[in-house]
Parts: sequence; C-alpha cells; structure tokens
Amino acid sequence: DVGEVYSRLLDHRPVIQGEIRYFVKEFEEKRGLRELRVLENLKNTIFEANERVLPKCEQAMQDNLSETFKRLQAANAMIHRLQERECEALKLQADKVMAREEKCIAHWEEFMKEQQKKRAEVDEEHRKAMERLKEQYSEMEKELAKYASF
Repeated sequence: DVGEVYSRLLDHRPVIQGEIRYFVKEFEEKRGLRELRVLENLKNTIFEANERVLPKCEQAMQDNLSETFKRLQAANAMIHRLQERECEALKLQADKVMAREEKCIAHWEEFMKEQQKKRAEVDEEHRKAMERLKEQYSEMEKELAKYASF
C-alpha cells in the first residue's frame, strides 16, 4: 500500500509521459500540415516556373541572343574595316617615310659629290698657288743671288 500511495503522490512519471506523448502528437500533426503546405507551395511554384516562366525566358533569350549576335557580327565587320584602313594608312605613311629617306639619301650623295668636286677644285687651286709661290720664291732667290754677288 505504501508503495502504491508513494507512487501516486510522488511519482509523476506516468502523468508527465502522457503529457509528453500528447504534446509530441499535437506538434507533429501541426508541423506535418505546415510542412505539407510549404511543400505544396514549392511544387506549385516549380510547376509554374517550368511551364510558364522558363519557356518565356528561353524565347526571350533566343530572340535577344540572335539580335546580339547580329550586332556583334556587324561590330566585328566594322572593326575589321577600321583595321584595314589603319593598316593602309600606316603603309602609306611608311611609304612616304621611305620616299623621304630615299630623297634625303639622294640629296646627301649629291651633296657629297659636290663637296668632293669643290675639294678637288680647292686642292687644284692650292696646288697652283703653291707652284706660283715656288716660282715666285725661286725667282726671288735668283734675284737675291744676283745681289749677293756684289
């Protein structure tokens, strides 16, 4: 008797276990319904995305990509033409520089030939002047030799 009275008065485990079972059952039922609603909403959202949004996006992407590809091709062609023009301009400029360089070389060669001619003329004139001076000094020596005999 004492054990039974003791368990009824002081041992609350059976009561608490019943309450715990009731609480777990309620929690799982409420949570289960809430998760079921969340999963249903996710399913509907995914279905709508797959059936409506995705095809629209694919179509818009195809339309825009083809237009963008055409624009890129046009831009590429324009850039290619610009590069060709730039190459032609650079080649023309290089040709002009080469022509100027050749012209400068020709002028330099002509200048050097002219300088050689002038040097030859100056050398010839110098040689003649030296001969005249030699003749003049030899005549002066002869004249001096006449006077030295006195």
